[in-house]
Amino acid sequence: MFRQDTPTAPKKYRALDTRKANVRQSAAQWASSDYPHRLNFYNIPPTAEVTLDEFEQWAIDRLKVLGEIETLLFRNKNGQELATEMKPVLDKYLPLSHNPTLGAGTKEGREAWERCRRERKKDHYSHFIVRLAFARSEELRRRFLRCEAALFSVRFMNEDSDAKREFVRELGLAMEPVGDAEAKQYAEELGGMFGARNNSEWYKVEWERVPDLVEKRMVFVRRGMAYVPSSLQGSLVQAEFTQRLEKDLELTARALPRLDEDSRLLPILNHLSLGFSASDTLNNNNTLTSLNGETITAAQIDGLVQHFPLCMRHLHLTLRQTGHLKHFGRLQYTLFLKGIGLSVEEALIFWRQAFKGVTDDKFNKEYRYNIRHSYGLEGNRRNYKPHSCQQILTDHPPGPGESHGCPYRHFSMDNLIAAVQSMGVNEKGVLDGVKKDVEAKKFHLACNRVFEFTRRKELKEVAGHRDGSLGETITHPNEYFEKSWKLVHGEALGGSEVKKEDRMEE
Repeated sequence: MFRQDTPTAPKKYRALDTRKANVRQSAAQWASSDYPHRLNFYNIPPTAEVTLDEFEQWAIDRLKVLGEIETLLFRNKNGQELATEMKPVLDKYLPLSHNPTLGAGTKEGREAWERCRRERKKDHYSHFIVRLAFARSEELRRRFLRCEAALFSVRFMNEDSDAKREFVRELGLAMEPVGDAEAKQYAEELGGMFGARNNSEWYKVEWERVPDLVEKRMVFVRRGMAYVPSSLQGSLVQAEFTQRLEKDLELTARALPRLDEDSRLLPILNHLSLGFSASDTLNNNNTLTSLNGETITAAQIDGLVQHFPLCMRHLHLTLRQTGHLKHFGRLQYTLFLKGIGLSVEEALIFWRQAFKGVTDDKFNKEYRYNIRHSYGLEGNRRNYKPHSCQQILTDHPPGPGESHGCPYRHFSMDNLIAAVQSMGVNEKGVLDGVKKDVEAKKFHLACNRVFEFTRRKELKEVAGHRDGSLGETITHPNEYFEKSWKLVHGEALGGSEVKKEDRMEE
């Protein structure tokens, strides 16, 4: 949790000024010069003073927005669906009002412009604060880039046509208008493009700048140039935003060592980056800690495998067959078992019994420490959380002899279908659906499809879902386990599950 106020802090710690400049402008001056648009490419770093309270709170609010965007993207929401579901979140944490119609010469006008100034200043500063926090690793930069690009896309989609046109004009993007003669020459090809209209204006850009449109065959490409209709200009602006931000993130990462001298910023930035990492994991305080009122023991694990997702089921079966798992497999499975409520004492018993070919001395020297470390009892005593589906999909792909990772992504199709069938999935329609999901790289949907089939009876009888569907997307192995266990034991879904807002505030 972050401080919400610091009333007793010394005055010199109450403000941050990156250029030692004091920037103060009236509402009328601001209205004509600063933040003229709701849209922002974040090309210019902020220079005015902000308090530590604002520094923290603004970043936390943006973090909540980005956390929700990441969840929706993982659930395959995009376009209008993403914009619709993000509207209440943006209105709550990062609202951006349209330019007031009243001038700054009246009291009402000054108040309206000042409200706009505060909102857009918060958006501007919070972007750079969070950028500092997430520039410190390649994974965080990638996730930040994806979420910020989606946020810009939502805002651009909802902006007025005149405001978008003026914003794009001021960007000065390298777009070459297509003349009448050239448009007439390629009229047949241009007319067949998606999004084109009879009265469309056309622009030529290098095809690498609109890879999404090229991939979907929505533009005409000739001699390395893509012909983009004005109706699809948003994709061009989106690609430009993404490319610029990617470069800026690399420059920010190089500048991070200069912050080492500022003891005020580093703790805040560290907590923010950890908070973003925690946004896609379950809150350990809300996972199951007992089954039917009894503490989970090592002896119960074999009987609980029926509730495991395929990734953890594969790790367990491999462990039982070979008596061993390599490092990342042990880490992934240990944290999962920790998440379902297995204590460190029982975890040590479980792993010691599983490693049948290992002597006590070797187990204590090579494995005991790592297990206790995963529970936050050794080393830096960090409380590691179970890996989410996204972490499993993207971190440390399995190599030869390794069993971790996501079967839906890392198995061959034949091996995957055999593994799914071993879970009791035998209907051709479901198996074909899994194949299509995997081919479309929608691995989480394939996993959810298997869950719904194996628990279709309980979903209808216990959860009251007549069509046998879950109605939401599982994005965490421990969430999969919890929902399965509750359904089989006649418990309504929702009791100890993590709410969206709780996840974002972790």
